[in-house]
Amino acid sequence: MELETQRTTLRPFADSDAAELYEYARDPRVGPIAGWKPHESVEESREIIRTVFAVPNTFAVVERETGRVIGSAGFVQPRSGSRPEAKAAEIGYALHPGWWGRGLMPEVVEELLRFGFTQLELEEIWCTHYQENSQSRRVIEKTGFTYAFTERLSDEFFPDRPTCFYFMTRDQWERDK
Repeated sequence: MELETQRTTLRPFADSDAAELYEYARDPRVGPIAGWKPHESVEESREIIRTVFAVPNTFAVVERETGRVIGSAGFVQPRSGSRPEAKAAEIGYALHPGWWGRGLMPEVVEELLRFGFTQLELEEIWCTHYQENSQSRRVIEKTGFTYAFTERLSDEFFPDRPTCFYFMTRDQWERDK
């Protein structure tokens, strides 16, 4: 399955994407602000493609103009906040720093919202950012999520990291689109 935005294609990752994934995933500005360590080799990136990125509804973000993989985006189980009875998912994403500041990730997130509410029939979509990650906060705010709460979470980089949680309901999305 492929999804399209004005400037990107979202498609499943392939083993052949490992070098382009590694190019941005090795950058220390990318992984730690998203809760994962920088990749150490192309082979590690290939293993991430085969495991973490092999789950349904996880996509390579491909710049349409060049065909180059410049990021990743997709859905995971919500870490916190969603109503137990709600059909919910959390959006996660990462982008090559060479493409930061161009408005690409809000475009991608808006397409994921459309896909999540219309194709996956989700009732709630969550999105989070670590408190210090101002780039992700701006993406979340631009795409219309509502702030819910901040919770302290631990990851391999920080034992007690403030994490901001946001949500959007299908009703909210339908009303605002």
